Amino acid sequence: MFKKLVSMVVGLGLAVSLAGCGSAGNQSGDGKTDVRIAYFPNITHTQALVMKNQKTLENKWKDKCNVSWTSFNAGPAEVEAIFAGEVDLGYIGPVPALSANAKSNGDVKIISNVTNAGAVLLRRKDSGIETVKDLAGKKVAVPQIGNTQHLCLLDLLTQNGLKTVDKGGDVTINASANADILNLIDNGSVDAAVVPEPWGTTIEKNGNAEVLLEYDKLFLEGNYPTAVVIASSDFIKEHPNLVKEFLQAHQDAALFINENGEQARNIVNKEIESVTGKALAADVIEKAFGRMKVDTALNKEAVMTFARISKEEGFISTVPEESDVFTTEFN
Repeated sequence: MFKKLVSMVVGLGLAVSLAGCGSAGNQSGDGKTDVRIAYFPNITHTQALVMKNQKTLENKWKDKCNVSWTSFNAGPAEVEAIFAGEVDLGYIGPVPALSANAKSNGDVKIISNVTNAGAVLLRRKDSGIETVKDLAGKKVAVPQIGNTQHLCLLDLLTQNGLKTVDKGGDVTINASANADILNLIDNGSVDAAVVPEPWGTTIEKNGNAEVLLEYDKLFLEGNYPTAVVIASSDFIKEHPNLVKEFLQAHQDAALFINENGEQARNIVNKEIESVTGKALAADVIEKAFGRMKVDTALNKEAVMTFARISKEEGFISTVPEESDVFTTEFN
């Protein structure tokens, strides 16, 4: 359990003390339980954005919980926060979730799916790239080393007999923020990119790049998670009923989104604007939503495929047991 851990390495080798991790679900001065939720201001975390906007949990738990939402821009920072006992529930990519699970010896659990697919492989129009094999000798951008899109790219390269420079091949990986990738394509610094939505649509609309592989051709025919929900074992153990109630709200939000597309997109866009200061164009968010699926059902096989790739690429030391990764029973 977290309370028994002393320290561990987070993200790019950052050591974090876990002495305060016993704070899961603190009781505040008013006697209510604090529930702290992490999310990204991104359409792939759509249930979080909808619930935050509609104050779903605040209303559901008004007599027993204080709900707080914290926005993150990268998986390692969110993982650091959960290790430090500052987050109880988190929306995050499946690969950072696996990394957190491995580094915590199974104390960070995946408890639900959020969205599937939602990423594309783009090529710069003047790059000369016609097929994946043409990535040989090229520079390919991803949002972050070791994240979901990076692993999708590495698997794609392996399938096509290609290797990255650090593995003795000739494909150069450039890790840059999504907004910077747009500029890198514009100025010719990279030839291709694997990016999540809405950046795929945004970069495509910008005019200098086009889709080489759509969302359903990039990895596992689109049947893989783009985002999942994680929770600390301490929080699950101490507040199983809250976890069940949260997951019901999470599932209800998914149903609302799937049944009320335009309204949901407007809500998500409003929340993105509130955090980033800039809303997405209506046509961008509509097309981006069309490249992903909002689905709370866990695809354990796909997650474990990511785990195997992570092990092969050296991001985790061992492939964990499936039973150590997921928790779906809360008693």
